[in-house]
Amino acid sequence: MAKNILVCDDAAFMRMMIKDILTKNGYNVAGEAENGLKAVEKYKEVTPDLVLMDITMPEMDGIQALKEIKKVDAAAKIIMCSAMGQQAMVIESIQAGAKDFIVKPFQAERVLEAVKKVVG
Repeated sequence: MAKNILVCDDAAFMRMMIKDILTKNGYNVAGEAENGLKAVEKYKEVTPDLVLMDITMPEMDGIQALKEIKKVDAAAKIIMCSAMGQQAMVIESIQAGAKDFIVKPFQAERVLEAVKKVVG
């Protein structure tokens, strides 16, 4: 069965790009969120196998959303996405329970490699 993935990014084109990479490779995009608050709500709604979460988002950033989702589901699998030069945030997100991180701009191979590593 295809793995369900929740895509969270404040940029619509980024969500589209990720969705495109995932669906072309047999994954199912179970939902999208444009900020951390919506990401937490969506997670509760669709309980995906994996979340791809941008770090920098309005209303609630990705790290806060990661922590909130982990409170709801300690077993949640989350991969963080960040632009270059956000090392401190990447470290903080890994410490908060993220399984991996991908640096923007994305390369399809790197996205798929991270997803496969976390959910197979």
